[in-house]
Amino acid sequence: MGYSRGNAKNGIRMTRLRKAGAIAVACAIVAGCAQYPALPRAGHDARGTEEMSSDQMAQTDFNRTLTIAMRDNLSSLMSLMTKLYKRNPREWRKSGKPSLAAAAEAVRLSIDARTPPAGLEGLRDIEILAVSLDPAYTGDRVAAFIYGMADTIVTAHDGKTRFYAFDLLDGERVYNAARNVEAAAWLLGSRRDAQGAPLLLANEWTDTQVNLSFEREFGAIIGRLDLIANLLGENSRRLGINYAQNLFLFSFLPVR
Repeated sequence: MGYSRGNAKNGIRMTRLRKAGAIAVACAIVAGCAQYPALPRAGHDARGTEEMSSDQMAQTDFNRTLTIAMRDNLSSLMSLMTKLYKRNPREWRKSGKPSLAAAAEAVRLSIDARTPPAGLEGLRDIEILAVSLDPAYTGDRVAAFIYGMADTIVTAHDGKTRFYAFDLLDGERVYNAARNVEAAAWLLGSRRDAQGAPLLLANEWTDTQVNLSFEREFGAIIGRLDLIANLLGENSRRLGINYAQNLFLFSFLPVR
């Protein structure tokens, strides 16, 4: 009886320790989720290794890949926004901000909060993109264009910028987002106003100067989105294959 009671007490003690450990881990994950990094500031390249955070305990290697790709895509958009504002200063002045940096920061914060630019309330993702490239639009065209691009990409990722083991994304939506970015890049370079002038100055190719930095940023975003779309399809396929392999290779474990 004494031996059984001792075992029962040890079992209860171990169960309590496991529960306490699980609660501690859950609290750490929740704390990490509540403190996810904000979007990179305009003109600041946030790419590189991310510092360790408690919420990474709930991320697989694949989730880390998704999160880093999203971070780099948003960083590319911040870079595009700065370049567009520099080539089109009349746009940031429409915002009423005292400087380009202040206007860019306001756009960054609106993307972070998923709050559309003034006058575009009620519109989302590709709707805002379409408005930004409409010759009749008189608002801050750069803010609308960058916000629309960001919202399109985030929406395709189920409205998230960080990803965990329980997240399930649709590869087709991410693929469609890549095609939308392609279309937006082409329209940016081809849309004209009533006088035949570009709605926004971007790439420059003259006898004296070549500036294709916009094209490179668009290409980087499209490449990442296409890669993630392919990985999502492969990840879904491997889940089924791994399950079948586990059944086929199943064997009992030794007990002595």
